[in-house]
Amino acid sequence: MHEIGVLIEVVKSVEKFAKVNNVKKIDTLVLQIGELSSMIPKYMKSLYPASIEGTILEDSKLEIEILPANALCKSCNNVFNIILNKGICPKCKSKNCEILSGKEFYIKEIVCY
Repeated sequence: MHEIGVLIEVVKSVEKFAKVNNVKKIDTLVLQIGELSSMIPKYMKSLYPASIEGTILEDSKLEIEILPANALCKSCNNVFNIILNKGICPKCKSKNCEILSGKEFYIKEIVCY
């Protein structure tokens, strides 16, 4: 479970942001996680309370937005969800594709009091 280590680094980044911007309390942290990311959203949610204990984020909420795993078919230029279509272009049935999105992990928003 590497999610706890990642969350601790996210908390450090948010605390650094808060210090620079003179923020005293965080209400909500919004993360974007790609469908192909190694981060598992349900683990992130369950580990969040432990990772924010004693920090400026204590009592804050965690929101997670899932970013789709999109691919570009190199045979017909169709963009499709690679997970839903099991890696096969639904238009031409080719497996020759390039991943466009879905591996991301971002801090999207920090909602302050």
